[in-house]
Amino acid sequence: MHRFSLIKLFTSFAMMGAEWVMWVLVGLSFISVSIMVERGRYFRSLRDDLDALAAGLEARLRADDVAGAQQMLQRSPSPAAFVALAGLREVARGAEAADCVMIGTLARVKRELERRLAFLNTVGNNAPFVGLFGTVIGIIQAFDALKPPAGVRGAAAAAAAASATGRVMGTIAEALVATAIGLLVAIPAVAGYNLFQRRIKSLLTDTEALSQLVLAHAHARAHRTEAR
Repeated sequence: MHRFSLIKLFTSFAMMGAEWVMWVLVGLSFISVSIMVERGRYFRSLRDDLDALAAGLEARLRADDVAGAQQMLQRSPSPAAFVALAGLREVARGAEAADCVMIGTLARVKRELERRLAFLNTVGNNAPFVGLFGTVIGIIQAFDALKPPAGVRGAAAAAAAASATGRVMGTIAEALVATAIGLLVAIPAVAGYNLFQRRIKSLLTDTEALSQLVLAHAHARAHRTEAR
């Protein structure tokens, strides 16, 4: 009865080679690039002159031109305008209602802004380890090739080991390619993730600025109502 050996099981698995690991990395790279292209186009579609938008919104709200402010916000593609518009529509119900609506709208906007970015973060953090796994498999193959053939001893075994040296070095070189591919996949994913996170932070800052303008108008309107 043969005793089960986990080492032999993994060694047999390693003998299948590391090429499949490289194909996994190529697939992850293709998906990552697709996500970065899609997110890049999405964020480009949200561009607007937020300084001009904030100035125009403040001017209209100071003039109590709520309809004009709403029309201006509707023309803007930015998330900040979308959130501010949601709050401005609730100003008649009070500042607290407008604030709650904007918080809820901001949560939905943030979810859309961060869509698929978790995948980029995961690939950036783990692709080097996937490549290293392929390298380990290749090194196992290389050392396994150094074993003398069964039943061969003495000078014949030494000759077999010498002839295997070239193949071993080639196998190790191929194994290191997996680590290189892992890094090649991870670096753009990390760069793209950080770039999009900075863009999201900027958009959320602009959103907060417009939201405060809407809340200021809501509070001023409430004070005028109480004064009457």
